[in-house]
Amino acid sequence: MPELPEVETVVRTLERQIAGEKILSVTVRCPKMIECGISSFTEQLTGQSFRGFSRRGKYLLFTMDDCILVCHLRMEGKFYIQNDDEPLSRHVHVIFQLENGRQLRYHDTRQFGRMTVLPKTYDFTNFHDLGPEPFDGEFNTDYIKCYIKNRRIPVKSLLLEQSFTAGIGNIYADEILFAAKVRPGRSCARVTVKEWQAIIDSSRDILSKAVAAGGTTIRSYTSSLGVTGLFQLDCMVHTKKKCRICGSDIKMKRIGSRSSYYCPKCQK
Repeated sequence: MPELPEVETVVRTLERQIAGEKILSVTVRCPKMIECGISSFTEQLTGQSFRGFSRRGKYLLFTMDDCILVCHLRMEGKFYIQNDDEPLSRHVHVIFQLENGRQLRYHDTRQFGRMTVLPKTYDFTNFHDLGPEPFDGEFNTDYIKCYIKNRRIPVKSLLLEQSFTAGIGNIYADEILFAAKVRPGRSCARVTVKEWQAIIDSSRDILSKAVAAGGTTIRSYTSSLGVTGLFQLDCMVHTKKKCRICGSDIKMKRIGSRSSYYCPKCQK
């Protein structure tokens, strides 16, 4: 699933390509993807122009003239910008006809993606119970101490909780914990304040570098907008065989049904 850097890459790329473009019509070919109902969705977006581009966790937010288009890519969602006379793939499920003669097409092999339209004044602070962004000042050791009170789950599982912090997924959780020298299976109750600060700092550093690199292209994910993620070249442990620091064999174990990679020597 695309994580924070990949979603940020898509948002920034779309901003460069369709900012200010007007939607002439909307075609929905997969009704279950639209959470607010097809009629409401198409009526609210027809005639609207793309005015702002942002992100909340793994959600893409497109600010229009009078509303906000919200999209979650889930596992396989991708956007394409194509001419309206180009053949339509059977996996294209939502089509935005733009005034410039091109189309913004949403492609989703598994049909897991979701879209909705919300008021322009909507407050996304607690949207879908999302926690603070990793870059937010409120994501600090005091916040973490309160959040994990009486909890004993593995620190890796905690990082994946979107109500804890928004946007971190499996790949980056592995890389963050390696950088902070904390083993993913350790109970969050046994992580020290100093180690939590290292996790916070590593989160911001790694996610910033991943955004700058255009995200991580592993398996099927690409932005599909002319951008290929290069951060996989910098991954230290995720899907790796040898530690790039000490040369030890990278171990993999299942934590909360997710594959977790770590170095038994570098991570305590």
